[in-house]
Amino acid sequence: MRTRPTSVTVVAWILILMGGISLVTMTVMIGTGMIDKVMIDNPAARELISKSPIPVPVQYVMSYISFLIMLVSGVAMLKRQNWARWLYVVGTAAGFLIGVMTSPLKEAMIPGLVVFVVVTFFLFRPKANKYFSDPEPAT
Repeated sequence: MRTRPTSVTVVAWILILMGGISLVTMTVMIGTGMIDKVMIDNPAARELISKSPIPVPVQYVMSYISFLIMLVSGVAMLKRQNWARWLYVVGTAAGFLIGVMTSPLKEAMIPGLVVFVVVTFFLFRPKANKYFSDPEPAT
């Protein structure tokens, strides 16, 4: 049996935790009206949101999809599913592309882009490639 590389394990668990926590947090904030209150009470937030060509409800849906991609790809990576790393890479890259085209605050995307590049590097190193292509069951 081939052992999962530590880098894949760490990346997968970070994606699971961040995706899960983000899904719960966003659901609670929307359900309790906290997001609407922040937008009403914060003129800077209202101004930024008004500059986006994407309606707020669509932004919520896009956020949920992003968090689900993180969660699903993290779980599937632990199960040695090669499509999972591609789902993460393609889904996140698509999110960045949409953000670059529509975000009124593009420089705020830089830290996320750096994390994306680092995670992608670890997901496609030789040991990770072997792990995801090896037909033996994962350990």
